[in-house]
Amino acid sequence: MLTHYGHHLTGILETPLRGNILATRRSIFALAAALLGMCFNGSASATSEFTTPWSNKARAIVLDGYEQNSFNLAEIVKDPRIAAFIHKGSDGLPANYHCKRIDDEMQQELCRRIWRNYAVSRELYQTRRMLAKTLGLKWGAYHLGRPGNPIEQANHFIDYAEPSDDELIAIDIEDNDPERFMSLRDAQIFAEQIKLRTGRYPVLYTNGTTAKYIADRRLEFPILSRLQLWYARYESDIAPHFPKGNWQDYALWQFTSQSNCTEQRCPYRPAGTNRDIDVNVADMTVAQLKNAWPLGELVRALPPDNLPTPGNRPYPEDDILMAAAEVPLVDYRALWELAQSAITTEGLIAGVHQLLAPAPDTGIDETLTASVTKPQKSMNINEAINLAAIARGLKQPTHSANWTPLTAPGRHCIAAR
Repeated sequence: MLTHYGHHLTGILETPLRGNILATRRSIFALAAALLGMCFNGSASATSEFTTPWSNKARAIVLDGYEQNSFNLAEIVKDPRIAAFIHKGSDGLPANYHCKRIDDEMQQELCRRIWRNYAVSRELYQTRRMLAKTLGLKWGAYHLGRPGNPIEQANHFIDYAEPSDDELIAIDIEDNDPERFMSLRDAQIFAEQIKLRTGRYPVLYTNGTTAKYIADRRLEFPILSRLQLWYARYESDIAPHFPKGNWQDYALWQFTSQSNCTEQRCPYRPAGTNRDIDVNVADMTVAQLKNAWPLGELVRALPPDNLPTPGNRPYPEDDILMAAAEVPLVDYRALWELAQSAITTEGLIAGVHQLLAPAPDTGIDETLTASVTKPQKSMNINEAINLAAIARGLKQPTHSANWTPLTAPGRHCIAAR
């Protein structure tokens, strides 16, 4: 009895204590869960389109390279995130096909070597393209823009790459340095020629500084600033530097190259490649990117923040009289004179009808000037009353008694056709 009572008493005494312990444990678990959730949420928010998006395994990866890169496409396609490969196509102006016409032997030999390299690189390009597309990758090609005729360079690229409708086209502007690379104005002409020849625009590949320059001058470069942006910047967070303008997002972000990929550490090292391969990420899934390929549409144009609007645009000091070239055009000098002489509204209306009476046929085509058209044959009463009201306003004594239209201050008269 006593023992049982003692255990019962102990149980009664321990019940509140156990309850407190359980409550404390629940609080600790809840706090730990909250902290863990904050960590995951922080990581999720950090992994955005501008901050390490390659950490998100749902984001598509695109590789790009050139003829000097060595890689194994059969190994590359084992990575399900890799959606496409962009290969270098042409470079600058086309090679000279007539080396024998060069008199200098050294220049003639140099011409032969350039042509030989050109032929070999083009054959390699065609072989890699066929293999990549057979393995299920999307394909693209870029032209390295150099100083020289941009139309010839665009035609050279098309002759070299022979792009099909499902292949991405890109113009590579390495830097805003017209002495070494294609100028931005020439790049616009290049893009227009590509559009003319293929029916779509190229993607613009460039660095952060050049992209910012174009974005800040998007009215000066209306086409270049709206090409889909292939953005090259080797940092984990580009939000503070992204150029914006018409580009609210990138089409591709080149985040890895040989410059930031070492044997020990690399942001993303695809199978079947060396560390000299370039790696890009898209703010899309593999399926979305393949559906959007070849990215040949312009992005939406956004007006600059400092663009003048009708409410705040500056006006010249002088008044501007806008004359729309619509019939009937009124001789306001005669209307003013009529306002001085007419006494009643009926007289004004009668005078207006007389002003607008059909002119005799002189055989002169009066429509050849910007300020004279053949008057209407008739006029309804409302139009006549409106003109009478204008005439009455002209009659108001706002000027000195000797004021006439001939002595009035000079005005600009613009005839808008």
